[in-house]
Amino acid sequence: MIWRLSDRELSLDQPIAAGIVNVTTDSMFEGARSGTAKQAVADGMQLVEAGFDMLDVGAVAARSGPPVGAEEEAAALVPAIESLAEAGVPVSADTFSVEVGRRALAAGAVAVNDISGGSEEMFELVAETGCGYVLMHIEGPPRVDRPPRAYDDVVEHLKSWLGGRVEVATRLGVGEEQIAIDPGLDFDLTTEQDLEILRRLGELRALGLPLYVSLSRKDFIGEVLGGSWEERSPAGEREWGTVAAATLAVREGADILRIHDRSTLQAVRVSGAIRRSPDKDAARLARGAHS
Repeated sequence: MIWRLSDRELSLDQPIAAGIVNVTTDSMFEGARSGTAKQAVADGMQLVEAGFDMLDVGAVAARSGPPVGAEEEAAALVPAIESLAEAGVPVSADTFSVEVGRRALAAGAVAVNDISGGSEEMFELVAETGCGYVLMHIEGPPRVDRPPRAYDDVVEHLKSWLGGRVEVATRLGVGEEQIAIDPGLDFDLTTEQDLEILRRLGELRALGLPLYVSLSRKDFIGEVLGGSWEERSPAGEREWGTVAAATLAVREGADILRIHDRSTLQAVRVSGAIRRSPDKDAARLARGAHS
């Protein structure tokens, strides 16, 4: 499987780690708040040097809050992307603003990571530019608190919901090879629903698209570690819970994991090697023997 990103294609024979860079002061994990574009570039370069395959750069926290204007968001995001796009790895823009997405792509981003579930305007931008696109499940506008919905079968709901949005995107000219799907863990979902999705993540492969999983230090991990929602552990104490979740997500078929930490990067690398098809290993060894 491949994921097409503007001028390149990413092979997904092995899982890919997308390093998180936030040009923010209010993201949920204090350790990933770069604050300024200059600091974001420095932090992003450290992730590149550590071996991350791509960077996901955002300037608006996903947590609930008042709207952030496109000019304010772009002023923080675009300079960071311009510099990081020269680092030799693909850069995605974490934005749900069509205007900001357009400016980020012009600055060198090759994909848009959209937590809004997509709009016709965003799909048209993706079709026009040929960039990669992350389509995330969400049941309403971003940055707005809502009670989670109940589902008879949350995984079947995701398959139907994501499949429907993909149909809209492709009708507007987006190629399926441009789209990766994200189940949207912690967005409009309970911890039990998140865990059920991760147990059955492989079922989403029926949609035939790359699986993009953003789970790093999320609240569902904090609730599991703390024993309840009210007593959930803070984001700064969720590193090893994230390692466990990422390892099992890879086992269940995750292709791209959006993560903060080098420890999780190691988990992705090792679990991906373990998951690798024995047939591919045999072919690789045979090529080596005859070279």
